[in-house]
Amino acid sequence: MTTQRPYFFLLKITLFSLILSALPLNETILDASPFWMFLLFSYWLVYFPVKGSLFIALILGVILDILQGDILGQNALALILASLFISNVKQSFYVSNLSTQQVYIFLASGIYFSFFFSIHLLVHGFNDNYYLLLTPLTSAIAWPVVRYFLGKCKHQ
Repeated sequence: MTTQRPYFFLLKITLFSLILSALPLNETILDASPFWMFLLFSYWLVYFPVKGSLFIALILGVILDILQGDILGQNALALILASLFISNVKQSFYVSNLSTQQVYIFLASGIYFSFFFSIHLLVHGFNDNYYLLLTPLTSAIAWPVVRYFLGKCKHQ
């Protein structure tokens, strides 16, 4: 069930997640949208046996920080910590049913959100944007769609 070139697949899904993150949508929808880079990277992390995944998470997070204009390392730290959680539950994640996978994604997205939001609070303060609290939930809801489409793309 592995492809010949997992890093080429990572490059494709990275470009796709950057495009999804840059879509010009309503501010409310953007605030509540899932962590696309995390979702696609989590799929790659679970379904491809590769080494150096935390270094790749660091590079992807820094790229995301640069492209979104965030504090350098904010997304990188959050992506590394959420990826550590996914790596620790990888064996269970791989054999779990879809609803259990959604719980794992929700918990990992919560880790991502907590570190991302705490750094944001320290620098910018609270800005009364409660839609940000929906991002772990929308990430968990989007997981079945991501898993289905990336599973189809993986075999081509």
